[in-house]
Amino acid sequence: MFFSNKHVVITGGTGALGTAVVGALLEDGAQCTVPCVHEREAQAFPHRDQANVNLIAVRDLADEADVARVYAAARAPLWASIHIAGGFATGKVAETDKSALTAQLETNLISCFLCCRAAVRAMNGGGRIVNVAARPALEWRSGAGMSAYAIAKAGVAALTVALAEEVAKDGILVNAVAPSIMNTPANRAAMPKADHTAWPKVDEVAATILFLASPDNSVTRGAIVPVYGKA
Repeated sequence: MFFSNKHVVITGGTGALGTAVVGALLEDGAQCTVPCVHEREAQAFPHRDQANVNLIAVRDLADEADVARVYAAARAPLWASIHIAGGFATGKVAETDKSALTAQLETNLISCFLCCRAAVRAMNGGGRIVNVAARPALEWRSGAGMSAYAIAKAGVAALTVALAEEVAKDGILVNAVAPSIMNTPANRAAMPKADHTAWPKVDEVAATILFLASPDNSVTRGAIVPVYGKA
């Protein structure tokens, strides 16, 4: 059990990918702190009653006070922090106003930055940070029609690489995954005519995240790992 008695924060842990990550961590013995913004997701979260889950209601992960409260509630020492929380929006540049751009930056990049900062401060003697970027963070042309989202996720990728360099000597390895569209009920409903079998499943993406967050990962840092499946 790679994560036996190790303490892990998982933002976005009540979503489709987050639920798969938390489930796998629990099977491997982790103690999970899961902040939750939406009460509806908290009520539907299948792991909410697990003894090793600490579910914390927050208003906004782009708010410094809320983030500080999450990491204060996590049991010390913190081993890993996995940042799945984010949001998606379409929109061409000509159709995107400042508020829409700012919303994507706050939801995806600023929340990730603040959680990374809190995680580094909470880790004592090393640890792992795993961020979630997206395919447009690596393939910029694929961000056409979703410019604000692509910009925010590219920022997450840049943050990951820069932070990895800053904290490597402290024994903290920082990486990210970059999923394509994942095979979830919501995505299948939104794109019913797509080839869903080509999309990566959430448990497959979760497996990559768990390796990067585990003690078994002893050398990989500063990587933005594509998890595209066959898409």
